[in-house]
Amino acid sequence: MRSTMVDAMIRARGIHKRFGVVEVLRGVSLDVGKGEVLAIIGPSGSGKSTFLRCLNHLETIDRGRIEIAGETLASDEVDARSRYAPDADSRRICRRMGMVFQHFNLFPHLTVLQNIIEAPLTVKRLRRQEAIPQAEALLRKVGLLEQRDSYPSRLSGGQQQRVAIARALAMAPDIMLFDEPTSALDPELTGEVLRTIRELAEERMTMLVVTHEMAFAREVASRVVFMDGGEIVEARPARDLFAAPEHPRTRAFLENML
Repeated sequence: MRSTMVDAMIRARGIHKRFGVVEVLRGVSLDVGKGEVLAIIGPSGSGKSTFLRCLNHLETIDRGRIEIAGETLASDEVDARSRYAPDADSRRICRRMGMVFQHFNLFPHLTVLQNIIEAPLTVKRLRRQEAIPQAEALLRKVGLLEQRDSYPSRLSGGQQQRVAIARALAMAPDIMLFDEPTSALDPELTGEVLRTIRELAEERMTMLVVTHEMAFAREVASRVVFMDGGEIVEARPARDLFAAPEHPRTRAFLENML
């Protein structure tokens, strides 16, 4: 789905990705504007998470073009294969995106505070006296300052995911990517994580959220993308897509989910 957004933070064009003989992404094109909250929904195996992982180079695309905040991460080549920016440039571009995964991925041997300051210390070369106050401010933001010296094993799943969000924010990204951030949580813990994401949306953080939480997508997303079979089937303002989906596949999916 193309857009004429001048201030697009993400531009993806014709993204193709295979795993062996399976074509997981089939020419996905999408723009995400600055401050936009875009929810990606669809059945399991539709390519949602793979697309997210391709955007920040956790997966390498086969064909297509990716631009992040006006900089080219991967470009089309004459031989129909994509060429990535040099490693140092790719790392710098990808640092503009923070990613939160399904399963938290916190370091179990580090405290909550240590988890958050690890990347700013090692990647951004911040001094501890700078990193710690910033980390404490982020913990206050996600409502977990009192857990700063706890280890992840002492936290609930919802608390761990909020720490993971704070850790991603510690690198001061321009864009946040969320890959099913509540799928590993019990239903009663889902709300606290969605509240944190909702607060980021209110602050106009640019976000892509792969989610199975339809109520959240409808209430918080400015636009919703429905994917199926490795393609974008429909991409419309959230209110319009949920009220009157245009494509039969979208309608069938929502009838099963709502």
